[in-house]
Amino acid sequence: MTPSGATRAKPVALVLALALIALLFTALAAWQVQRMQWKHALIARVEAGMVAAPVAVSALPEDDLAGWEYRRVQLSGHYAAQGTVLVSGASKLGSGYWVLAPLAGPPGTIYVNRGFMPLGTKLADVRAAMPAGGITVIGLLRLSEPGGGFLRSNRPAEERWYSRDVGAIAATHGIAADARFFVDASAETPQQPGAPVAGLTVVNFPDNHLVYALTWLALALLSGGAAIVLWRKAR
Repeated sequence: MTPSGATRAKPVALVLALALIALLFTALAAWQVQRMQWKHALIARVEAGMVAAPVAVSALPEDDLAGWEYRRVQLSGHYAAQGTVLVSGASKLGSGYWVLAPLAGPPGTIYVNRGFMPLGTKLADVRAAMPAGGITVIGLLRLSEPGGGFLRSNRPAEERWYSRDVGAIAATHGIAADARFFVDASAETPQQPGAPVAGLTVVNFPDNHLVYALTWLALALLSGGAAIVLWRKAR
């Protein structure tokens, strides 16, 4: 290849590379638009479920519950002190614990996040203060959180829990509970003096997909424009 031919080949290769990059950025922009549509549908579903009339836990499907997360549900039964645990966490009230307790009733035993207690709370005191009578709970359905918290694994032997891993908690305490989910209580009836603070569920779905889509589209236009300029110069 002559020097002039080699010189011409270099801009052509760069033009092709920029064109491919522009196509890639365009595809990423389209993907972010699809993600935005999915996220908006998710937010609409969750917002509707959080204000809808509560559904009885017995009416939940036996298979996938992903589409029911954050749906208002209702259940009744008796709390069991055995199997109640404190799960490290934080809320708008500060650092402390979520009180996760098994509620035995139809259609079986369901773990309920009764609410928040501050640092310094003793598990023995929480168990001793469990209500003895029947309780009706209205709250939000949440999926189990297996594995542990960020950078911290659950340590069942030491009763140190960093995530609401219903399956592991139930197995550790010999409780035959539904391991798929728990209920974030928003209200207990009758109300108990000194009960954990319920209704602190935070629902926040980041929705930055439009910004990402516009960013990828801008990069696609820049890459495509650079390709056109180089191609014209090469000609």
